[in-house]
Amino acid sequence: MAAAPPPESPKPRPTRAEAIAAQLADDIVAGRLKPGAALDEASLAAQFSVSRTPVREALRQLAPTGLVQAVPRRGCVVAVPDAAQLAEMFVVMAELEAMAAAHCAMAMTPHERRGLERQIASMAGMVRAGDVSAYRAANVAFHHLIYAGAHNGYLTEIATATRRRLAPFRAAQLEAPDRMRKSHEEHVAIVTAIQRGDAAGAAAALRAHIGVTERTWIAMAGSRRPDAA
Repeated sequence: MAAAPPPESPKPRPTRAEAIAAQLADDIVAGRLKPGAALDEASLAAQFSVSRTPVREALRQLAPTGLVQAVPRRGCVVAVPDAAQLAEMFVVMAELEAMAAAHCAMAMTPHERRGLERQIASMAGMVRAGDVSAYRAANVAFHHLIYAGAHNGYLTEIATATRRRLAPFRAAQLEAPDRMRKSHEEHVAIVTAIQRGDAAGAAAALRAHIGVTERTWIAMAGSRRPDAA
């Protein structure tokens, strides 16, 4: 009789700095902390009831992720890539998600297709209710259903990493007037093409969706500049 495998060692608890870094990353990705928002060490220390040392370490840990950046005379802020870099990121995101949608049209199982339909139906209710917060979270889930439905692990990995870098901007643009309703209409077009098995149509619909997302963010960012009044 084979010996039972040894019990797994318990995972070490995160340090205070790691826990703060994880919470800040979640707040940035979810759009609760907006691009350009100041990450003041003293304020964060008070918020998390710690000294400034673990906060400083948390910000240091986040720097390589691209979610925060150091700005002279301002300290750390939620990252805002320059316009050229952001445009390049959106181009890559559009192509990765278009590829995922095309694969979904051919590879999604019936069960996965039903799940996509349920997600779209639930998001329609959020649009009617004007619940941007719920829609924002559901939007992330919707796109991850597409990644999963592509059945390509490496594509999922790089799409997820790229989405994480763009998440603050994708989340923020949903606050633009009427953007949530239009976003949902774009999602419906994507799902319709996937359900028809139309790979080219699904890719085109998702590519267009990311293009509108980018243009909406650019318009919002421009309107927030002091010289835009």
